[in-house]
Amino acid sequence: MSRTVLVTGGAGFIGSHLVERLLERGDEVYVVDDLSTGRLENLKAVRSHPSLRLIVDSIMNWPMMHDVVGKVDAVYHLAAAVGVKKIMEEPVATITTNVRGTEIVLDCCHRHGAALFLASTSEIYGKAGGRLHEEHDRIMGSTSRRRWAYACTKVLDEFLGLAYHEEHGLPVTIGRFFNTVGPRQRGRWGMVVPRFVGQALAGEPITVYGTGEQSRSFLHVDDAVRAVMGLVDGIEDSAGEVFNIGCEAEITIRALAEQVKARTGSPSQVELVPYEKAYGEGFEDMERRQPDAAKLRAFLDWHPTKGLDEIIDEVAAHLQGEGEAAPAGALPG
Repeated sequence: MSRTVLVTGGAGFIGSHLVERLLERGDEVYVVDDLSTGRLENLKAVRSHPSLRLIVDSIMNWPMMHDVVGKVDAVYHLAAAVGVKKIMEEPVATITTNVRGTEIVLDCCHRHGAALFLASTSEIYGKAGGRLHEEHDRIMGSTSRRRWAYACTKVLDEFLGLAYHEEHGLPVTIGRFFNTVGPRQRGRWGMVVPRFVGQALAGEPITVYGTGEQSRSFLHVDDAVRAVMGLVDGIEDSAGEVFNIGCEAEITIRALAEQVKARTGSPSQVELVPYEKAYGEGFEDMERRQPDAAKLRAFLDWHPTKGLDEIIDEVAAHLQGEGEAAPAGALPG
């Protein structure tokens, strides 16, 4: 059964893929995006779709959001200030957009009774390592470390979302994304896979920050979108719950760089760069960031369908098609 839905941040990386799938199944889709990190180019395949309503505006515009949310059955709230580079350079915008923006979305959904998917992040676990399940304790760094500002805003978003569910009965489901990657993701804001692939394609050094022994887990955006849609379709049972959305397979960042080099056939050398040179003194990172996806598997019978080789190949094909060079000065995700 088709529905009318809103995707905030729908011109972004994950958002644009989600919009395509929703339109494909017959939903009428509103998109609100201020294009601060999203791009109209991401929606080029569906820009003329008769069921797409694109609004270039900020989620901070309460009257507009109130009007749009009043027309939809469900909201996928993906709009946020994202990327390590943006967070380090624009902390005020990061905090304001992520906290006040989510307050507005929750308020409007409550007023109109619209179901809500609230996008969160693996960053909320902070420096906690190992296999991270949804009830895992969080370990945050000092407030003097700007890196943790984004994580704290998303923690507050989660608290707000769960409070609206518990106090007002609003159907809210939270998904924590772990390193979602694929075509249309850009290295400009510090995402590591497109940065490495861009450097490899350009024949430039593939720069790995720190020792390269820090490990991450990477999930194809198509698999992430399947999870998001399944959680909202089953929101009668998923409401009030938090789900990790990620691939459990780990790889070190040094090994990722070598795999990118091999898959692209690049002559690039892999170079280690101290954190201090990339970020300045006092930058903190986590050694591991691996999700436990058992809860999502149990709820949706969900499994990733695309591995890292396929992800690298698709990112390379997309960057070559766009003619996008390696992003200057990009920082790792």
